[in-house]
Amino acid sequence: MNAYQIIAKKRDGKPISEDEIEFFIKGFAEGSVADYQMSALLMAVFFRGMSIGETVNLTRAMMNSGKVLDLGKIEGKKVDKHSTGGVGDKVSLVLAPLVASAGVKVPMVSGRTLGHTGGTLDKLESIPGLRTLLTSKEFTEIVAGVGFAIAAQSSEFVPADEGMYALRGVTGTVESVPLIVSSILSKKFAAGIDSIVFDVKCGGGAFMLDLSDADRLAQELVRVTTVLGKMGRALITNMEEPLGRAVGNALEVEEAVECLRGAGPSDLRELTIELGIEMLSLASVESDRVVARNRLEKLLDSGRALERFRRFVEAQGGNARVVDEPSLLPRAPRIETVVADRDGFVSSIDARALGELCIDMGGGRRMRNDEVDKSVGFLLKVKVGDRVSRGSPLVDVHFDPGRGNVTNKAGDSFKLSEQAVQKGKLIIKRVP
Repeated sequence: MNAYQIIAKKRDGKPISEDEIEFFIKGFAEGSVADYQMSALLMAVFFRGMSIGETVNLTRAMMNSGKVLDLGKIEGKKVDKHSTGGVGDKVSLVLAPLVASAGVKVPMVSGRTLGHTGGTLDKLESIPGLRTLLTSKEFTEIVAGVGFAIAAQSSEFVPADEGMYALRGVTGTVESVPLIVSSILSKKFAAGIDSIVFDVKCGGGAFMLDLSDADRLAQELVRVTTVLGKMGRALITNMEEPLGRAVGNALEVEEAVECLRGAGPSDLRELTIELGIEMLSLASVESDRVVARNRLEKLLDSGRALERFRRFVEAQGGNARVVDEPSLLPRAPRIETVVADRDGFVSSIDARALGELCIDMGGGRRMRNDEVDKSVGFLLKVKVGDRVSRGSPLVDVHFDPGRGNVTNKAGDSFKLSEQAVQKGKLIIKRVP
């Protein structure tokens, strides 16, 4: 058995066995399978796909490439949430402390920037001093003490996915259902969870552009979760425009804190609460949706969720003063405002284009080892459906002039119409 044979087998559309998958993943984690060989297999899977059985075996092999945590000594069910990636999606920063403040333990292993979408870890690392690379002991202690932790993969924690995730982002193999499913679930299951809620994004700013693809991904996530002995639910949610108003690492952290204060954009708050309701149900904390909603809204509005976030920042080595002094977050050297060139209604905002422009400004990665500028991004002044007048602001562009000015291109992402438009539903479908 060797890497070449396995790559060729999948390239030719043949199924690869559990032993072959285990050999390849173990070799990649240990260094005997090279990056270029893994890239070739990723591309073969992208074009040829995988059966459910292959995806289950891939998930299990990736999970077992490192340490699998046992959180059984921590009281209560451990529930997590995962988003498939969207522009402006900072939900995890709000949801984890919110649900933890309701008594649910949330062990969250997250990722970095992938394609045109931002990564939770890069956003959190905008906070001075905050560490996302934790030992399994640190991770377990923070989950037990604070109620949640958000950490990266490491050499002891799903090491295979760390490298695969980075390669997918730079080899054009992101939008593959088996690779998405195995990447998500290997991290989540290695973190010792009992159940999980999936936020499957659908639309121009997501990896799944249409409902049929999003539904297929949601169904497969739930199905593989069940086969591996866990409980899963999925929401398919709208990503035709950025979520909230902030796009970019530090800007999104500031907006998340605003939401934790009981304010913030209505779409961010609503999606966070909807996902929180599902997590409370899976944790057997509250099955009545109305009661769960009221409870979560009170935790946001009272500041209790914000205090939980403050404790989390401190526990992971960050400067908790950021919660009260957002000026401590990275700030771009220049801000320019794009204004409307005529009266009308905002008919669309190209989320994918803004995500790509954010990368162009340094806010994401084109190459695996690129450094991310945490300060750059966009602050939307309008949302789809809003009425605007000529000269009124559409978006603030936060950028470093040394990397170029994308202000004009950012303006092209906003389309106006003479007639009012109806926004799409935030929650498109629930699975199951």
